[in-house]
Amino acid sequence: MTAIFQAHTWRAARTARVTVLCVLAVSALTLLTGCGEEDPDAGTNGVGRLPAREIQTQSRAAADAAPAVHLAGTVVTGGVAFKLDMRLKSGGGSGSVTSKDSTFQLLRVGDELYVKADAAFWNHGGDTSAAGKLDGKYVKVPQKDPAYRKFSGFTEKDVLLPALLTLHGELATAGHHTQAGTRTIRVTGDGGPGGTLDVSLEGKPYPLRLVRGGGAGTLTFSEWGKDFAAAEPDKTDTVDYGGQLPGS
Repeated sequence: MTAIFQAHTWRAARTARVTVLCVLAVSALTLLTGCGEEDPDAGTNGVGRLPAREIQTQSRAAADAAPAVHLAGTVVTGGVAFKLDMRLKSGGGSGSVTSKDSTFQLLRVGDELYVKADAAFWNHGGDTSAAGKLDGKYVKVPQKDPAYRKFSGFTEKDVLLPALLTLHGELATAGHHTQAGTRTIRVTGDGGPGGTLDVSLEGKPYPLRLVRGGGAGTLTFSEWGKDFAAAEPDKTDTVDYGGQLPGS
């Protein structure tokens, strides 16, 4: 009986020692590997674990494939700042552009482009006789008019996005962030001077916020894939100027 009792006691003590050693081993492993920290990519689409260049590639692909997007913010080009609030899709676009003291609306349906602005906008060109007729109307822009190419670029998703969503210099990731409540991974060009891009970690890896390099503006992107109405305006609210538009 004594031998049995001693054997049982020995096994219990051995089990206790093994348990203590296991606990110590797990604790040491946790300290060494940081297992106690929350994985920032847990439950995400996984792009946060990819190299920076691959994140940018997947983000561009998602943007290209999306049928529509809403972008807002400022773009600086040629020393001129443009404030944009545009909705874009493959068949058209609509929204507003502000430059200096002038705000005008753009609407493109297929190849037809319209500009809507007040008399002050049209008066900038010095043609006061035309300003009254064009005030508050959708003015059809002739495709041969130089203004057509300038204005239509703001409405073409396949043109505007590739031109904007480009970071310059060596790419790197710069931590996890949030944009309008959505978790993102940030990609930088040359550590920031080449621009920064926040890419969604939820759902598809859409670009959500872009800070362009060289102080060339900041844009946010939302409503990816959400369709919107882009129909030709009523004829009673439209002016077909015919020839070249007055300068403005």
